[in-house]
Amino acid sequence: MADATLVTRVRTLRRSGQRELFLTSLSVLLAVVFVLSVGYGAVPIAPGQVLAILADKVGLSLPWTYDPAQALVLTGIRLPRAIGAVLVGTALAISGGALQGLFRNPLADPALIGVSTGAALAAATVIVFGGAFLSLTAGFGLPVAAFAGGVATTFVVYQIATRAGETDVSTMLLAGVALNAITAAGIGYFVFMSDEQQLRDLNYWLLGSLGGITWVQLATSLPFILLPAIALPLLARPLNAFLLGETEAGHLGFDVERTKRVIVVLVALAVGAAVAISGVIGFVGLVVPHLVRLMAGPDHRTVLPASALLGASLMLIADLLARSLVLPAELPIGILTSCVGGPFFLWLLMRRRGMGAW
Repeated sequence: MADATLVTRVRTLRRSGQRELFLTSLSVLLAVVFVLSVGYGAVPIAPGQVLAILADKVGLSLPWTYDPAQALVLTGIRLPRAIGAVLVGTALAISGGALQGLFRNPLADPALIGVSTGAALAAATVIVFGGAFLSLTAGFGLPVAAFAGGVATTFVVYQIATRAGETDVSTMLLAGVALNAITAAGIGYFVFMSDEQQLRDLNYWLLGSLGGITWVQLATSLPFILLPAIALPLLARPLNAFLLGETEAGHLGFDVERTKRVIVVLVALAVGAAVAISGVIGFVGLVVPHLVRLMAGPDHRTVLPASALLGASLMLIADLLARSLVLPAELPIGILTSCVGGPFFLWLLMRRRGMGAW
């Protein structure tokens, strides 16, 4: 018995060490991609110059020299855009990982519970009919409306799926599909009713873009993304128990209904805030958790933080490609993520066919 206990502890420590190494590697990848992303563009900024500019902002001095134009481009344009990519990628990926664990379904995605399409419908309403509202709110009306629309749609889905204090995740998934169809019809109507300028704004929003993100928008969305990014990994143990089934998770001592409510609220906040600053960007919440599981297994103690790190890195890479593939224009990032995510997901389905559930 003592030998078996010792072996179990050694295996646990080994897995823990591998998890730390994996997360550290993803953190290094994110740092490297971030520096490369903010340095690439019409005004090139070398990695050393990027570090020197950032160090100078906090009162430190590094040996690399730079000119004021580089500092202005970095701090005024590229840095908020890169931070926005990190926030959006983190929000979508960690939300996707949490929902896949909650629904025990690898096809679960933040869009399935109506957050993305609800936000898009609210944004489309404001773009087509809310010109005066946008003028009065000095540009804040669109992201605020998108955030409110995403949260409101999720609340409706949750209420439909909840009876007598218990939430049925299958009903929630089906209700999300139905509301997605309704909101898609509403968006189509607004596209039909829009004029040329409104249609351009709608396409920009519905296809997703990180261009034009400001420091004020980042400050507004940061709490709504940072809170779920910190809180969702703390729910890794109940999510691991959910893989066995809700009844089994309850027998293990977890408050199943409370966990469902907390996860849905956190996902709604994170994805609503992400869509509010970037528009609708698909496949990140679906594909990134799969990549993590392929590399590190299904343990949510690894899946959730690793999804956040990998989602942020992949969003930075996608934004870098969107800025460079069709110069001097900019490719909508939603098109790029769908072009990459769709074939990858088809390959994943063919690879896993006949291999059972994850």
